Amino acid sequence: MSDCHGCSVAAAIPPPEVKTRHTVALVGPPNCGKTTLYNRLTGLRQKVANFPGVTVEQHVGKAAISGHREVILIDLPGIYSLVPRSEDEQVSCDVLTGRMQGVPRPDAVLLILDSTNLGRHLALAAPILQLGLPTLIVLNMADDLRRRGGNIDAGALSLELGAPVALISAADGDGVDKVFHFLEGSSAAVRPKPLMQLPILQDVPKCRQWASRVGAQAQYQAPAPPIWTRRLDSVFLHPVWGPLVFVAVVVAVFQSIFTGAQPMMEGIENLVTWSGGLIGGAISNSLLKSLVVDGIWSGVGSVIVFLPQILLLFLFIGILEDSGYLARAALIADRTMRRVGLQGKSFIPLLSAYACAVPAILATRTIENKRDRIATILIAPFMTCSARLPVYALLIAAFIPDRPVLGAVLGMRALAMLGLYALGFLAAFLTAHLLQSSVLKAEPNAFVLEMPPYRWPTFRSLGLRLYDRGRVFLHRAGTVILGVAVVLWALASLPLKDGAPPPIEQSYVGQVGKAVEPLIQPLGFNWKIGVGLITSLAAREVIVGTLGTIYGMDGSSQSGDLQAALKKDLTPGGAFALLVFFAFAMQCFSTIAVVRRETGGWKWPVIQFGYMSAVAYLSALIVNQAFARFV
Repeated sequence: MSDCHGCSVAAAIPPPEVKTRHTVALVGPPNCGKTTLYNRLTGLRQKVANFPGVTVEQHVGKAAISGHREVILIDLPGIYSLVPRSEDEQVSCDVLTGRMQGVPRPDAVLLILDSTNLGRHLALAAPILQLGLPTLIVLNMADDLRRRGGNIDAGALSLELGAPVALISAADGDGVDKVFHFLEGSSAAVRPKPLMQLPILQDVPKCRQWASRVGAQAQYQAPAPPIWTRRLDSVFLHPVWGPLVFVAVVVAVFQSIFTGAQPMMEGIENLVTWSGGLIGGAISNSLLKSLVVDGIWSGVGSVIVFLPQILLLFLFIGILEDSGYLARAALIADRTMRRVGLQGKSFIPLLSAYACAVPAILATRTIENKRDRIATILIAPFMTCSARLPVYALLIAAFIPDRPVLGAVLGMRALAMLGLYALGFLAAFLTAHLLQSSVLKAEPNAFVLEMPPYRWPTFRSLGLRLYDRGRVFLHRAGTVILGVAVVLWALASLPLKDGAPPPIEQSYVGQVGKAVEPLIQPLGFNWKIGVGLITSLAAREVIVGTLGTIYGMDGSSQSGDLQAALKKDLTPGGAFALLVFFAFAMQCFSTIAVVRRETGGWKWPVIQFGYMSAVAYLSALIVNQAFARFV
């Protein structure tokens, strides 16, 4: 089994003119390893934006080739054919055929196929090759193909296709140099021929018959199914054991978030306190010292403390996703979601909402049914995103003792956190049922999901994921939270009285808080919480920085101990009401904006914000009043 055949075809084309901007599209079916190859080719030199005029994301990166030249790579959404069924598939087809306004037609194509599943994936090669673009057929996961006893004659396949073929493993980098060689050759190639209009282009059954014949000519032997995949699926997909295993995994994750992240959190907290004192001692001007230490350091530092918990959460999610387990979880969830009228395809966007509602809403474009898509968009913000995690962790650590419930397996704090995540899911579940039984009633659709084999996650993939999430979190801390902290400090220091800042209750911040206090007092919140609720509309975790700044300036948070300050200022009923409020409230301008863009107007985001705010307020009111009466 040879690694590369026909790659010299592209390199041998005489270079009439080297283009200054050479664009190559990466296309392939879902779960073919396309994004893994894209990350390896571009490293971290990539950006995410929207295609002109549509809400589908495009991932654009640069790959360095010889002669200090660069190739622009576009990672297109996954497709099975050039017959689009959803918005993201339509975008891939439009880009490849040159119909996407504002995006030049690619100069070449990297078609990535899973070599272990070539019987299904090879059908995509027919319409792609008929585009008339220089194309490299990349057979990914070659290491898995060999290990499981599969085989393919790459030379024969190249002759059958009339295009170069490269066997690679994007995960470990084996054979990726052949892809770089193709990029060098295609960047010097002449402009491709116009699109070839052939009947097979839109005929999916004929493409499959053609793929079967070509595979046979190339002596393709499908690998044996991994024995461990069959054994694990007998448990993970079992109608009884499957859901129980899923619950056990979730419990283990949340318990680990508290126990595993605690030492790192304490270390960061001590570092913030120590550095704040060091910086304060070096500043003689009292006003500047107040800005830097009480405003910026207390505000930003209060949020950065929770970085270890967020990274640990995404580490577990990455392991579950890269191992192939989450695809099984989607199948298990499909059984439950069908009871409220949703399909299993809604599970993937809802799962990504645990990171952030914005990409989750964008991910709904894979849902073909418009009513199902809108319903998923409307319930996605109920899922507990990572921005809620600092709020939950702060209040849980302040008001819930660290006691075991099931020995070392489950503690009270982890149980409370798990309960809040379950509360958000329950609200999403009931809202979906309400929508699908009334204004968004739709016919159920079949749920088709390709099950990848179980694989060991790679350190590179997990490392890039954690780096990306950490960078996003710190970027927000250094921009949004920093900006809010500076503005808060300024408003809390004005208006000056006799040339000095007033008591914080009499400042502009205090006046705003006192104005909203009558509205939120029945929930057990004071004016300081009211200010935090307003600023958290920028981003949910901003409330932690806001409270850190306010309590730091009024002197009630000594040595950065925000938990102690909150315990003095909030009743247990108010604290639990605040947790419930954040479990349900939308509290995110970015989410509102993307919902407006995805739904094409203000109707649905206004309804969504009003509904979630009402649910949050009434639920918090019930919790606080119940504590006052019965606890």
